[in-house]
Amino acid sequence: MTRAHPPLGDAHGHRARKRFGQHFLTDPAVIDAIVRAIDPEAGDCVVEIGPGLGALTQPLVERLQRLTVVELDRDLAARLRRHPQLDVVEADVLTVDFGALADRCAAAAGAVGTGDAVGQAAPGSRRARLRVVGNLPYNISTPILFHLLRWADRVRDQHFMLQKEVVDRMVAAPATAAYGRLSVMLQWRYAMEAVLGVPPEAFDPPPKVDSAVVRMEPWAQPAAVDAALLEELVQVAFSQRRKLLRHTLGRWLDARGYGGAFDLQRRAEEVPVAEYVALAQALRPAPGNQAALSQ
Repeated sequence: MTRAHPPLGDAHGHRARKRFGQHFLTDPAVIDAIVRAIDPEAGDCVVEIGPGLGALTQPLVERLQRLTVVELDRDLAARLRRHPQLDVVEADVLTVDFGALADRCAAAAGAVGTGDAVGQAAPGSRRARLRVVGNLPYNISTPILFHLLRWADRVRDQHFMLQKEVVDRMVAAPATAAYGRLSVMLQWRYAMEAVLGVPPEAFDPPPKVDSAVVRMEPWAQPAAVDAALLEELVQVAFSQRRKLLRHTLGRWLDARGYGGAFDLQRRAEEVPVAEYVALAQALRPAPGNQAALSQ
């Protein structure tokens, strides 16, 4: 039997704002399923993006005791501040420094250099890692995913509600219609899987599309590559995806004086992630610079 978790505040007096892409999650069964997928534990350093009316926030904080939330809407941020167990960051998520949030969370928990629990840093090893969750605003979900890429080394995992079409693109295999720039850039850095489908009626107001929850776990040892170069390369490759790569990527490689072996008699969607990464490595070997998007 599912347990309904009351939100931090109902929608009375607050109208969903289209410019913020607000669709508030209301289905108790879906909320419980998402929390089970996240499996939060006390002591985890968790950041929720776009908590809204707190439908997911409340069951999370019940398990965590402390939770950081990032909310742009001024009225909703004011509501959230009334909760004594929440640290509210009122800001556009695209401006948030998640590395600083990881440091702050670890310091508050006394984690830096003192333990090896989940989300903490053992002495002389890695820094504290965040668990990032949220029902992302659909109108800026892709920019948020690219923004978070630069802090992948500070993240343990991410669980996001997104448009199903976006999740399909994220986890797509080569030689499929959904495979593209987003697939390559995210699969280079994360292991990903769709964990839950969510219908429109689970939200208020209901969106016009189906949604899904995706789990993203950074690879422990991602391929060392200049991420900015990889992103440029992939963007060029998929700029005219119906054409063979010799018409797009081929010209770009010629301009860089690349004389190596790379099959350009293919379309962009036919090239596996590993081959794009290998090409970026061949263009500009970047020891110590594999995290051009990372901090």
